Amino acid sequence: MNYIWSLVLGILQGFTEFLPVSSSGHLVLVQSLIPGFSQPGVLFDVCLHFGTLFAVLFFFKEKLFKLSFKYILYIIVATIPAVIVGFFLKDYIHSLFSSVEVVGVALIVTGLLNYLTYKHKEEKKSLDYKKSIFVGLMQAFAIIPGVSRSGSTIFAGVKSGLSSEDAAEFSFLISVPAIIGANILEIYSNWGEKINYIPYIIGFIAAFVSGIFAIKLVLKFLEEKKFKIFAFYCLALGIITLLF
Repeated sequence: MNYIWSLVLGILQGFTEFLPVSSSGHLVLVQSLIPGFSQPGVLFDVCLHFGTLFAVLFFFKEKLFKLSFKYILYIIVATIPAVIVGFFLKDYIHSLFSSVEVVGVALIVTGLLNYLTYKHKEEKKSLDYKKSIFVGLMQAFAIIPGVSRSGSTIFAGVKSGLSSEDAAEFSFLISVPAIIGANILEIYSNWGEKINYIPYIIGFIAAFVSGIFAIKLVLKFLEEKKFKIFAFYCLALGIITLLF
């Protein structure tokens, strides 16, 4: 993989990880257009996700040191479904990353979730274990490439009664253990492979920088209630993907 494509894919990952449009779906589509693209498993994709992990840690660094013990438990509870699905269905999930058709259908689903988030009347209930489980189940569902992790978890949070700001914040924070787990699993699976790590480092840095900008953008769009833009984008891209 050349360094230019590493940079492009890193920027793409950073923006689409937090925008509710599915980073994995976009990576599958763009990688399918790159001549001769290959990677050990989905190691490069996981490395890019690691860049967005650091974007979350950087953006919420002050918040992280002030998290209550109960809130940390909510994050753990919300992480469990994705851990179970990722561990037991790892090979099947990998196979989905080679299917552009799956991505097309999943993008349409993401568009519908974004539209329902936009249409839902906002409430301001407190986070609890029941809401955490629901958000966690949607995060596990988002392992499918094309289903947006941020879009599906923000949808779950808002539908549970959280404010859009609280739902987005919880969505971003629960990505931390999920991404760490995915990295450990993928690095372990590909340990000993002879890899040129420079493209991985370039992609990581690009994903980190663009991820910070994307978090700010999502919070702004939620505040201004413009989520329908992402709904129409995902629906259009999903249809185009299936047709062409």
